[in-house]
Amino acid sequence: MTHDFEKGRGLIVVDIRLLVDSKNHLGEGPLWDVEEQRLYWIDSSAAEIWTCKEDGSDVRLHYVPSHIGSMALREKGGAVLALANGFSLYEFKTQRLTHIGDPEADEPENRLNDGKVDRRGRFVAGYMSYDHDRQDANRGQRPVRNSALYRLDPDLTIHRLDSGIKCSNGPCWSPDNKTFYFCDSYDDKMYAYDYDIETGNVSNKRLFLSNADYPGTFDGSTVDSEGYIWNAHVFGGRIIRYAPDGRIDREIEFPVRNLTSVMFGGKDLDIMYVTSMGRPMKGVPQKEASAGGLFAVYGLGVKGLPEPRFGG
Repeated sequence: MTHDFEKGRGLIVVDIRLLVDSKNHLGEGPLWDVEEQRLYWIDSSAAEIWTCKEDGSDVRLHYVPSHIGSMALREKGGAVLALANGFSLYEFKTQRLTHIGDPEADEPENRLNDGKVDRRGRFVAGYMSYDHDRQDANRGQRPVRNSALYRLDPDLTIHRLDSGIKCSNGPCWSPDNKTFYFCDSYDDKMYAYDYDIETGNVSNKRLFLSNADYPGTFDGSTVDSEGYIWNAHVFGGRIIRYAPDGRIDREIEFPVRNLTSVMFGGKDLDIMYVTSMGRPMKGVPQKEASAGGLFAVYGLGVKGLPEPRFGG
């Protein structure tokens, strides 16, 4: 599938390909590792980790014992996982898990969701609720905000960064490390924080974007080398690139509606990998044959930034 859009005075043609027909129930978290030159992604509800080469070949599959929200590779080998029961370390060859901790163990309906590593090797991930339709009697017809955002340091200590969240998604950083972006998907909002790269602390939370004018809602994000934010609009069938001031720079429509996350990869970091959801959602028809597949977008004319490994 090709898609045209205007950039400056020229017309840019991008090529969208179904790279792996993985039929993921809930594909998420594409992660390009510059050391291995491989792409990783997950099927959250199938409790699977997938990996392939740049061109979609050599597909391999690893299993974990519970729902998985996100992952990052470790400098010491293996991965750090955001699982339903908290943070864990994982060894691919043995499939051995070492549990680190679950800061929301007292909220059995909550599980860790999207997460990424900052450029000092810290893993930042937040929770969401399985029971997102549950209502708070004091708030009327609004889902409860009982989830939070956490930072896992290389020494394996866990620190809470923010709270009052419904569904954590899209963590990513500006190229200068000064701004942290984060989505609350059930709120249709993307926030920006000041980020202290020396300490890993956040401050000055403010609304960056609201999704009121577009179908779907914010899901996974990444930042390119020019400092623009790319976001997958789940239920909206499009990828949107936002300028650092929040202006929409370009939109790319996809052949499937339920896109979940984005990441630049390939040897030149100029391919955008896009995950999608294959499971039916309440009130959302699911008839696309390639739903749940891994897509690749070529010809964007921009590059991404290398994803760091977890330092622990």
